[in-house]
Amino acid sequence: MNIDPTWLAPTFFLDYESPEVQEFVNQAVGAAATPREKAVRLYYAVRDGIRYDPYRFRIEPAWYQASHTVREGAAYCVPKALLYAAGLRSLGIPARPGFADVRNHLATERLLKVTGTDLFSWHGYVALLLDGQWLKATPVFNVEMCRRFQVLPLEFDGSEDSLMQPFDARNRRHMEYVNYHGEFDDLPYEEMAAEMVRSYPGLIAVAAGKSHDEFANEAIHVDG
Repeated sequence: MNIDPTWLAPTFFLDYESPEVQEFVNQAVGAAATPREKAVRLYYAVRDGIRYDPYRFRIEPAWYQASHTVREGAAYCVPKALLYAAGLRSLGIPARPGFADVRNHLATERLLKVTGTDLFSWHGYVALLLDGQWLKATPVFNVEMCRRFQVLPLEFDGSEDSLMQPFDARNRRHMEYVNYHGEFDDLPYEEMAAEMVRSYPGLIAVAAGKSHDEFANEAIHVDG
């Protein structure tokens, strides 16, 4: 398979040459030897080492740089996916950020109120090339958050796709993929930002004043 150099290149958003991303990746992969082992270790480092928080929602371009996500230590799905893609490229593993619109059946009452919908546009995932096969991986919900929501953590072994679960641990509807935007060589920032401004003005406004731990506390109160 011919590998397009752009699948490995650093970009403004996938800034893996930054010291923050380099250190994060090195600590994540440790002594892993094969590309698959490295990809799996990095997946779990992003999934669990960067806390999921939908209120860390900004429109400024710098907010989506992989290095910024490492410094923040928490992010929503798009910055987490971009960090994973950046880390993979730094390891010589071809990767492309991908995006889809999803319906979240277990969003908290407060989050639904500020977004006005359970349809979340431009949900981030990553397409990566391992052993000649393109896979999809979603290192978004950290394990602690999954436990609060009673959702099974999303695992990745480097041989099969790892996409959001349709049902939670109690067989309630969880995530539903509605529309795929596809995979890209870099974050299509202008297109995504325009959709975010158009669809989620309430979330943009509220997120600016949210405390960093509020979503985690909301998860405790999901009806059970």
